[in-house]
Amino acid sequence: MPNQPLTASEFDFIDDTLLKYGDDHSVLNMSELDGFCTALVSSPAQVDIGEWFPAIFGGQTPQWETPEECRQFIDLCVRHLNALATQLATEPQAFKARFDETEHNGQPLTLAEEWCFGYVRGVSIANWPGLPEGLAGQLQKITDCAEQDNFELPVDLDVVLHRQRVAAIEPAARALHDYWLSQR
Repeated sequence: MPNQPLTASEFDFIDDTLLKYGDDHSVLNMSELDGFCTALVSSPAQVDIGEWFPAIFGGQTPQWETPEECRQFIDLCVRHLNALATQLATEPQAFKARFDETEHNGQPLTLAEEWCFGYVRGVSIANWPGLPEGLAGQLQKITDCAEQDNFELPVDLDVVLHRQRVAAIEPAARALHDYWLSQR
């Protein structure tokens, strides 16, 4: 069970918990947490729970309603980390980021900004050292997306370019994971 992917109801529990205890400095949703966790398991060195867990809540410890609620949240986060680590190490091509979905001008549109923001947060918490030039470009694909503000999509959004940028994120994440895995 430690590497088993989370169920839909477990993802919902995480989302509800993030909403319940989060603030402007916290990880906001499951998409952002997925990016955060992906960066952590892709890091050059293991990051201790004492470092990554408080970062989810902006450096603060929530005032949990019950110890069980806290334990369940931590257990699910650790299980998600383990599932991501296993998948990226053994089946990297099967890796799928938990991007958000929306509609723009009547068409479905994938939004990766929250995921990318979480990834950048994870890179920061893990204190990644510099990358070789080609891999720095891979990280830049994620960083550039994290800096976009698509909460209000412009009417004239270049949908083709947007989709190309989003399509480059998962391969970039896989390349970064593979690089750091080879360096451990």
